Amino acid sequence: MTVQHRIHDIESDNLNMVRGKLLSVEGTCARHYFKQVFQLFPKAIRIENRKTFKAYDGVNNTFNLAYTMLKWKVHRAIIRAKLEPYLGFLHSEQFGKPSLVCDLMELYRYLMDDFLIGWCRKLKKKDFILKHESFSSKRKGKRQYLNRTMTADLTESLHRYFELKVEVPRIKKYGKQQTIETLINEEALLFAKYLRDERETWIPRITIP
Repeated sequence: MTVQHRIHDIESDNLNMVRGKLLSVEGTCARHYFKQVFQLFPKAIRIENRKTFKAYDGVNNTFNLAYTMLKWKVHRAIIRAKLEPYLGFLHSEQFGKPSLVCDLMELYRYLMDDFLIGWCRKLKKKDFILKHESFSSKRKGKRQYLNRTMTADLTESLHRYFELKVEVPRIKKYGKQQTIETLINEEALLFAKYLRDERETWIPRITIP
């Protein structure tokens, strides 16, 4: 069964049940997606699967760092739009989890992936270090991260990446371009206007950097 068929076959009046089924479809798609993405990485550092929370390997933790930077960009945009970061729609609402931030991040994860596919081509095994960490009161282990030099390079490169111009017109100003960071801010504002019935529709603007 195709992904489209699985989505169209979801029938329920229970929002939590619909959300759970959609997240199951998303999880399946994400596994296939990252298996293809990681094939584009150098063989010396290539991994097979995507792992988010408490990943052991350096590549996954590099993705986690990039997504964290994106998360704070989106979080700030939501605050500027005067929305509540912790009241989302797709991701579950849990204590301390900014579910709306997680929702809107989905619009821009592909940009981080595109950036990392290019940036990680220069990486070698020596660019990673192992750190001893406590996973629980009785368990310790090693996790792999970028070394200090490459971490600084990644964060600086990402800051420049968010300043790249994309072919999306500004809301209130002339010109056919704006930076990725401005686009994120404007999209949060447009979404806020839709929630407040100031706009009839909201269709996210997707771009290619």
